[in-house]
Amino acid sequence: MRPLLLYAVIRLGLWVLIWWLLTLMGVGLMLAGVLAALLAMLISILFLDRLRDAAAMRWKAADERRAERRGQEIDEDAEFEDSLLDDSGEGDDPLDPEDPDGTGDLEGPRDPEGSGDLEGWGEIVDPEDPEETADLEDPKGPAGTDGIRSADR
Repeated sequence: MRPLLLYAVIRLGLWVLIWWLLTLMGVGLMLAGVLAALLAMLISILFLDRLRDAAAMRWKAADERRAERRGQEIDEDAEFEDSLLDDSGEGDDPLDPEDPDGTGDLEGPRDPEGSGDLEGWGEIVDPEDPEETADLEDPKGPAGTDGIRSADR
């Protein structure tokens, strides 16, 4: 507790001293207060680093002790949601209307029989065979070397 109290008193003393000097110079009360706060912060960052680190370590140690005394926090909302999911069945995704059983399979609407047969779903074309790719010409015309069709230019 001593480093934290010492650090706070030194920063407050810096602020009061700088504020007093600025008001004597005729800066104005409000502007002097803001400037004093900024200057006190900068001075404390530059010159009070060991004291600030010691205060931060004490604060962290005290916070860890408090957390140990409290024990593990139980999030009641999360426990309630988990119990709802456990009751509804494992793997179900209530937010996916197309996958009511939660299996996540890719067959679904594409292959209703589940046979895995791709017949009638399009042909597999070899891109290196020029005869097969000739059927796949774009109706807008051939693309140039930069990928832009001459009709789009």
